[in-house]
Amino acid sequence: MLTLLRLRLSAGIFFNSFLVTIASTLLQVVTSALAAYAFARFKFKGKKFLFLLFLGTMMIPVEVTLVPNYLILSKLGWIDTYTALVIPWAVSVFGIFLMRQFFVSLPAELFDQAQIDGCTHWQILWKIVLPISKPVFITVGLFSMLGSWNSFLWPLIMTNSESMRTVPVGLSYFTLEYATRYHLMMAAALFATLPVLVVYFFAQKYFIEGISTSGMK
Repeated sequence: MLTLLRLRLSAGIFFNSFLVTIASTLLQVVTSALAAYAFARFKFKGKKFLFLLFLGTMMIPVEVTLVPNYLILSKLGWIDTYTALVIPWAVSVFGIFLMRQFFVSLPAELFDQAQIDGCTHWQILWKIVLPISKPVFITVGLFSMLGSWNSFLWPLIMTNSESMRTVPVGLSYFTLEYATRYHLMMAAALFATLPVLVVYFFAQKYFIEGISTSGMK
């Protein structure tokens, strides 16, 4: 039984999940912060329409875009690579929305004073916005981490070899054609859940604070 468990959920599968989760989470936090700051502080033509267009993409089910995305990644030669598991999820519309709502709630005088002192937008974002926006950054990071760690359909379709599988796909190996090894699946699911529980345990304070304040204006 232990041998089968090691084969199905090996260290390589956990490494894949950790790598993909960390990379996609970092990319989503960075891109969300940059886009949210632009929507919150910049003035440009068509900003409201573009923001609504971004929000509209949240209504499109992922399953609808699977075939076009697969064809695009296949043309690029990214199938069965870490690039296919990370790059398509480098941007989160929900993360942009959440951060934008938080940035809008910040006092405008804070930004005006920084610009009077000669700060560029990069300096304002890095030295002023980032230190006071830790809750919303951690909230977006948690949502991104949970989505990436629990993703099943995308890694299943975009990977061919077992060496590129992630933990959710590995859990499906315990479901056989005529039976399901529930005792092994439950043991493996426990190990798959532990990292999420540990991260949430240490970040729950910021998570609750970020959710409660991101909608305030």
